[in-house]
Amino acid sequence: MRIEEIVEADFVPYSEILRAHAARRGDAIALADETRRVSWAEMDVLLDRVAAAMQRDGVAANEPVAMVGANSVPYALTFLGAIRAGAVAAPLTTSASAEALVAMLEDCGSHLLFWDRASADKLAGHALPDCVTTIAWEDGAPGVPFEQWMAPEGAKPVERKPEPSDPFNIIYSSGTTGTPKGIVQSHRMRMEHVRRTIAGGYGDDTVVINSTPLYSNTTLVSFLPALGGGGKAVLMAKFDAHRFLELSERERVTNAMLVPVQYRRIMELPDFDKFDLSSYRLKTCTSAPFPAWLKRDILDRWPGGLMEIYGMTEGGGTCLLMAHDYPDKLHTVGQPQAGHIIRLIDEDGREVPQGEMGEVVGHSPAMMNGYHGQPGKTAETEWYDEEGRRYIRHGDLARFDEDGFLILMDRSKDMIISGGFNIYPSDLETELTRQGAVREAAVVGVPSDKWGETPLAIVVMADPSVDPESVLIEANSRLGKTQRISGIRVVDELPRSQIGKVLKRELRDKFGGNPIANA
Repeated sequence: MRIEEIVEADFVPYSEILRAHAARRGDAIALADETRRVSWAEMDVLLDRVAAAMQRDGVAANEPVAMVGANSVPYALTFLGAIRAGAVAAPLTTSASAEALVAMLEDCGSHLLFWDRASADKLAGHALPDCVTTIAWEDGAPGVPFEQWMAPEGAKPVERKPEPSDPFNIIYSSGTTGTPKGIVQSHRMRMEHVRRTIAGGYGDDTVVINSTPLYSNTTLVSFLPALGGGGKAVLMAKFDAHRFLELSERERVTNAMLVPVQYRRIMELPDFDKFDLSSYRLKTCTSAPFPAWLKRDILDRWPGGLMEIYGMTEGGGTCLLMAHDYPDKLHTVGQPQAGHIIRLIDEDGREVPQGEMGEVVGHSPAMMNGYHGQPGKTAETEWYDEEGRRYIRHGDLARFDEDGFLILMDRSKDMIISGGFNIYPSDLETELTRQGAVREAAVVGVPSDKWGETPLAIVVMADPSVDPESVLIEANSRLGKTQRISGIRVVDELPRSQIGKVLKRELRDKFGGNPIANA
């Protein structure tokens, strides 16, 4: 199967794509982690053994298979093997609490759990659901060793050809807004991701480095297309900025998907410019606000193009900013991708006029089936236009500029209402981080006796010798009267999910306990 055929086909099952590449690519490396490299031919054989073992153990078509751990070749083989078995990959969130992990396992209903030693240690002492069999990727983890569990050499699974609407994987939300929900993504959705990236240049010579966890859609939208295009996927168990550059140079990486905090840590390295990154063609970024100044620094110092992707794990509409083509639009997240529709609506569900701010809703070929077992939650995130077309609510507030580029204003749930006025934390955070003494800032609404709610700044200082109160005074001097920040707190670091999202809920819980009087 040629690359062109994948792009042109209405639908091709992902496992068929991988098998076709294996027949062509043979000894070329498909998967690599810090200690192991697997060729395309070897991967094909191993996926058959994994899939056959899952079917042997009673995994039915469209049944979830749970896995939890750091990125590794065995993890990748388990994920891809579940797809070949006709099952549904259900990677669990390693950063979640043990209680939340057990809840995810119960929610997906898997009777197999693949894990590494660290995840097994986290879950030690917590009762797993009945009839769950554990398979260990590493020595020291309880359960059947992965190599022994796999079906013997030469084993072949029963072919289960999926329909486009069948579930491909379940991704559990990061939990930044409460209890994680299982987002069900279809084979059609994943096919569209592969098609998009192949059309954008992914092929046999593509080398993608994955430094965010495999339970995240941020990772999967680059990992799966890398293999879907016939290239190589390099897996990092844990992100380290220096090691990332070493691997990029060693593996001659062409493409990377990173989140903003990773870019920042990489660009801050004193020896960044010593690494040979000339193999890079395109770097992408998603999952969190991406400051314009950081985009500019990357464009100036890191070879290859830079693309920001704005979208959701649930699907909806996607915007793309080709930063190297539009250096005057770095304050935006770009324009809707071809075939994607972005609309902005008001509180009553009516579309707002051009240039006005509204809630983002999006429609595209790549949209989730829904939240696993939660039709009510699914309905809450849907909006339908006058033609009955389904959209997904993104939860963001934004406006389009005169050229059709989308400018994000804030998360709707993070908006602060103080004395009846709407305050957007991103505006305040921008003013705080303009100051060289501030490395990072997050603004949250906390109770106020006078205003009901008031902005509180939580900052990480770049220069600890600077008085935080002077930072507050300087920021407030540039803010409108109704925007002014009532207080400032200094922390060593902001709480983040493993894909870089600031956990504002944790900040509200920590700092919002006592109302601020007269502020």
